[in-house]
Amino acid sequence: MTGPILSRRDLIEVAGALSVGAVFAQPLKAAASGPAEAAPGATPWADPAMPGVTHRMVETNGIRLHVAEQGEGPLVILCHGFPECWYSWRYQLSALAKAGFRAVAPDLRGYGRSDRPDAVEKYTILHNIGDMVGLVEALGAKQAVIAGHDVGAPIAWQAALVRPDRFRGVIALGPPFRSRGFGDRGPPTTLMPRTRDALFYQLYFQTPEAEAALGSDTRRMFRSLFYSLSGNGAASPSGGGMTAGMIPLNGDFLTNPASLPSWISESDLDVYVEEFARSGFRGAVNWWRNVDRGWELMAPFAARPLTVPALYLAGDRDLIAALFRQAVAQQSTLVPKLRQAMLPGCGHWTQQERAPEVSAAMIDFLRSLPTAAAA
Repeated sequence: MTGPILSRRDLIEVAGALSVGAVFAQPLKAAASGPAEAAPGATPWADPAMPGVTHRMVETNGIRLHVAEQGEGPLVILCHGFPECWYSWRYQLSALAKAGFRAVAPDLRGYGRSDRPDAVEKYTILHNIGDMVGLVEALGAKQAVIAGHDVGAPIAWQAALVRPDRFRGVIALGPPFRSRGFGDRGPPTTLMPRTRDALFYQLYFQTPEAEAALGSDTRRMFRSLFYSLSGNGAASPSGGGMTAGMIPLNGDFLTNPASLPSWISESDLDVYVEEFARSGFRGAVNWWRNVDRGWELMAPFAARPLTVPALYLAGDRDLIAALFRQAVAQQSTLVPKLRQAMLPGCGHWTQQERAPEVSAAMIDFLRSLPTAAAA
């Protein structure tokens, strides 16, 4: 890929009208005032495989999001990464509920049962932030703590940056805080490495070839990514084909490990395979097709400090944290109320690989925050 899909003038005109209003709007008039009234067909349904977890559709920011929720108390919104879904937070849903919190894990727009807008330009970071702002309102709350892993992390970071009135704290796993969501140095795609034989992973995932490859053998794809990007795969010389974040163009970058790591099972994979059989990968890769656009739209917030309390967790074998190690080292300059910790032996799938430690750290952080505003 050589740059943004649309002209920058087109991007600013379209997204400025659609996204900025959603992010900065007063409480949404279209959103319901309470959970039971969130959207047509919003009647919760039980999850037989996970007692205590309920599912429903919630209307927010002009679309419907599928959410899984458990517990009562102060609201915590959990944003998954790529290519994942609500299920990546399965351990934290129950742990947070037991600790006295209301944990809600949505499928992001384009994923799972959530709506999948057709237009590529509907997948900017501001659209995702707008979804989360509207979700707080639709769930009948005034404030939430927002957590995010992988692509969910910049959504969480920037949501707390632009709407500290709605998000009283932020928890990020993997990607560190970066000004404008993608850094200040210039349009992100112009800075990403590429060679004749390989592309940086964020460039590769923008291509039609990536979309086709991800969907051609979904189970193998998940086996490969969950192994090769985990602490298990990172410790193995043959762990995967994403050295330094580069995807080879002249070969198959997916591995097929003989066995899965102990923290994930074939039945767990069944959930991911089923979800992406439903949604496909287009909505998921459309995030990457909007990174330059998101960088442009976040320009008004360049170098603005994040004022709410923040927790950052990452594995010391996480490829993503390693690629952005300079930002990890510098993020406290823009996040003055930051706690951070590295998890030994942990790879990219933080909250699944180290579920007890991550849940405990999240609960400790949540309990340290001032009381949430009353609904």
